[in-house]
Amino acid sequence: MDVLKLYQEAGAYHEGHFLLASGRHSPKFLQSTTLLQYPHLTGQVGEALAQTITDAGLSADFVIGPAMGGVVLAYEVGRHLNTRAIFAEKDGQGGMKIREAFSIGEGETFIAVEDVLTTGGSVLKAVLAAEKAGGQCAAIACIVDRRAQDGPLGGYPLVSLTRLVFDTYPPDAVPAWLAEIPLQEI
Repeated sequence: MDVLKLYQEAGAYHEGHFLLASGRHSPKFLQSTTLLQYPHLTGQVGEALAQTITDAGLSADFVIGPAMGGVVLAYEVGRHLNTRAIFAEKDGQGGMKIREAFSIGEGETFIAVEDVLTTGGSVLKAVLAAEKAGGQCAAIACIVDRRAQDGPLGGYPLVSLTRLVFDTYPPDAVPAWLAEIPLQEI
């Protein structure tokens, strides 16, 4: 699967000057909500990610994603892995919590999913919430890994459909050429 081409065809790949959720600036941005609004594309991505998880020898009792972006993806990956799918939501204190309607049994294993990883902050908050509720993280899976470094995330195995490393800059080190482009907050 050519993930970048899929984003381009869905109108979900953008160039300009973007302030990412991580607080970093980038000249390129992948808008997964644009891609995931199309059920047939979401199905393709969910199936491919589930297959990548299976091919890596991973399995779990459930899939979890951080709200809001990870909800649809968790559902679709869970559907293809034949597991249940839940989500973690903001707790109002900078972390995430598991909604009362979801129960996690002590020692149940899970795979946390995210659309695009830049720092992994959101998905790691979802992992911590699920672990606090008694779950054990088997791995993290994402559509696009855009982190500067390769390898595990927070000590957890990581699988992705693709790795696309776009330049990102902390707010105090934005290059002049990028600063000249109007900033779009994501």
